[in-house]
Amino acid sequence: MNAEHILAEHRRLLEGMDRPYEVQRELLTTILERNAHTAFGREHGLEAVRSVEDLSRAVPICTHEEMMPWIERTMDGERNVLAADDPVVYFSSSGTTGHEKHIPVTRTYVENTFLPFLHAAFAPLLLTLPQALAVPEAVLNLWQDPTAPIGHTPKGRPHIGASQVDYREFGAASALGPGSGATWDGIPEELVSATPWDRGYYKLRLAAEQDIRLLICVNPAIAAALPYQLGLLWPRLVEDIAKGTLDGRPHTAPNPRRAKEIECHARTFGTVHPYHLWPRLSAVFVWNSALASLYLPRVREMYGPGVQLVSAPVASCEGPVAVPVDLSPGAPLYLPGCVYEFVPADGPLRADSETLSAGELEENQDYHVVFSHVGGLYRCAVNDVVRVVGRVGRTPRVEYAGRNIVRSAAGEALTEGAALRALRAACQDTGAEIRNATYYLDSKETGHGGRYRIAVAFAGPPTRSLATALDTRLSEQCEGYRAGRRSGLMEPLDMVVVHRDAFQREWERAVRAGQRPPRVKDRVFAPSEEVWNRITAQKPEITVA
Repeated sequence: MNAEHILAEHRRLLEGMDRPYEVQRELLTTILERNAHTAFGREHGLEAVRSVEDLSRAVPICTHEEMMPWIERTMDGERNVLAADDPVVYFSSSGTTGHEKHIPVTRTYVENTFLPFLHAAFAPLLLTLPQALAVPEAVLNLWQDPTAPIGHTPKGRPHIGASQVDYREFGAASALGPGSGATWDGIPEELVSATPWDRGYYKLRLAAEQDIRLLICVNPAIAAALPYQLGLLWPRLVEDIAKGTLDGRPHTAPNPRRAKEIECHARTFGTVHPYHLWPRLSAVFVWNSALASLYLPRVREMYGPGVQLVSAPVASCEGPVAVPVDLSPGAPLYLPGCVYEFVPADGPLRADSETLSAGELEENQDYHVVFSHVGGLYRCAVNDVVRVVGRVGRTPRVEYAGRNIVRSAAGEALTEGAALRALRAACQDTGAEIRNATYYLDSKETGHGGRYRIAVAFAGPPTRSLATALDTRLSEQCEGYRAGRRSGLMEPLDMVVVHRDAFQREWERAVRAGQRPPRVKDRVFAPSEEVWNRITAQKPEITVA
């Protein structure tokens, strides 16, 4: 990735921070000039739209599912439906409902929005830790994998994750993510179709002989899982490295000395940590808000005392949301990429919800995100909620606060954001350190409205006082929860202490079943009773005080 491109996009982003209204108005004009005469544009009267207010009157807020009839027309080969140019690929995502998404991605969108966004995202890393990007061969990219097997739409267009796109196909050779083009990480042709679990092993096997300085994870579950993987896979690594093989096939020169080093670490410490393999690692590029903010500090210890966690940008498969400009918490909105609207997250998001502009947002408040961009999405509501944590100039600085998921047993409407803030406060109250956690609403256990339960894998000594503190903090963060507890409709929160590796084992299960690691994410609310039962079946190693 070219440093000049990174710094140029960083400057362009910063130049707009003091004039968000102007940048957004100019972007909307560009979108409309290009796409007003599409089938969608004609039906919704986009030719007459001159402002975001006009757009909100012409187009209702919609979800990806509600956009699917239009997207299906493009997938069937119809042209000029949502955007003036045809989709080149379709981004995939399982979504909250579990249904596979198909997000149309045009060349104009990639060149004018996505690639500039990707370049800008690496600026804080380049500016503060230039040595981390100075040696391309010293980067391990566990997020981007353009050689992974891909799916296709019925008409043959690629249907893939954003992490699978080889942006060189768009004529942007410099846009291939750092590390993804390293000469040492090529997987042999006969192994390319391997499962995501085995592909992950191949990357670690090849990286184990390198002097890695930068690790790109993006998804924090990947960063948390890597030490767990090494604990399982180090004997396999030692054997392959000693023989110069990859999964038993000849691949590199035998390296018995390196194999012996790794084996000595394992025998001495009982496992192999990332800092044993890569003592000069300086940074991990990763999302570090929401649930990850509670467990990444302890995860970082396994990467080395001097390793910095550098924030990855906030985005969804539908489009970019925010890009860090420094190492401070939160990231300003990516104003050049999308026209943003917001709806307070303390209520539901409806087609006719009144929206706020970037300049109207308040600090320490959560918002639903709605955006439009040149790729053919108009007033699309993504499932992510952001929290305003400050400003850069006149532009809100936000962080990911959770999914737009609400649980309710007695009308309490507990959001992910409130559940996370309560857990963070309860950990601070009790000094508890966790490796991960997930909530589950159990409505079968009592004759009342139900009971929230939380499975917790502790990083430090387990303590039962966390449950009491969390019950109190949930009442503070959620008025409905407090009312339910006072009325007796809801039982006190119940905590289940689970094995320290319970969440990593669930991650392993998903990856072995065929999910690519970038798609396996933390879940504040357990997605099903089946998942909850598997996690809570993992008993702790010691008795809980």
